[in-house]
Amino acid sequence: MLNFNADAPAPTNFDEPSWWFVFSNRKLLVFVDPENRRKITSLPLVSTPDDALGIPTVRRNFMGILDGVGCWEAEVDEQIELTADQSFVNPRFLFGQVDDMLRRVAFRAIFVSDWDRNNQFCGRCSTEMEYGNDRSRVCPNCKLTRYVRLSPAVIMMVRKGNKILLGRNERHPAGFYSILAGFVDPGESLEETVAREVKEEVGLNVKNISYFGSEVWPFPDSLMLGFMCDYDSGEIVLEDEITEADWYAADELPDNIPTGDISIAGRLIEHFIAETS
Repeated sequence: MLNFNADAPAPTNFDEPSWWFVFSNRKLLVFVDPENRRKITSLPLVSTPDDALGIPTVRRNFMGILDGVGCWEAEVDEQIELTADQSFVNPRFLFGQVDDMLRRVAFRAIFVSDWDRNNQFCGRCSTEMEYGNDRSRVCPNCKLTRYVRLSPAVIMMVRKGNKILLGRNERHPAGFYSILAGFVDPGESLEETVAREVKEEVGLNVKNISYFGSEVWPFPDSLMLGFMCDYDSGEIVLEDEITEADWYAADELPDNIPTGDISIAGRLIEHFIAETS
């Protein structure tokens, strides 16, 4: 895997090409196959988008060094013309198409891009914000400081004997099932969030809550924390957000579910399959 150093100092010139993570309205600029525009061929590796691509940047931030190559995040105007081999895509398309560390730096850039765009002015006194230390924006008037925001969320595999709970969220395509997830409320522990979300979404009580792993998930700004837990009591009662839910054995899982290492949901389901087979 490529090595990324987020603490490296920014270069003082652009003599050498850098990786550029260029965003417009939260979509990422990539090079694509003109015959198949969903197939990503590369990310911009140029001196600057302004010089090499002819795309003027509105804002830019240095991200760090990836295997000796500088990484920059930049925001561009929405009204720009692209060539046949350029496209703005949902960053989810990076899964399976670029090196994993390059994708992780791109996800990091999403957080930085949102933070920079959304903190141009102080939310307390409306003064224009300035860049501070440690990836912050500081109000020169009232000293309000804004850092890059992370929204913690939990995702949990609920087991009942040799079966797993899967549900379909109303936001998901028809036929797509996954495990449950939800955001952490203020003043709540992660374990309390797991129990509350399961109770709110499907009416079940759970026990034996244990940590599994985590994943950066900038859609929009989450740090996803995975848990495993066991069914304790109750019957499935659906809330508005979950339209379908049921228990599934490993040999009867729906066809359309998260799989593999692409997401922590897929890793949790693969873990369930492995431990019950």
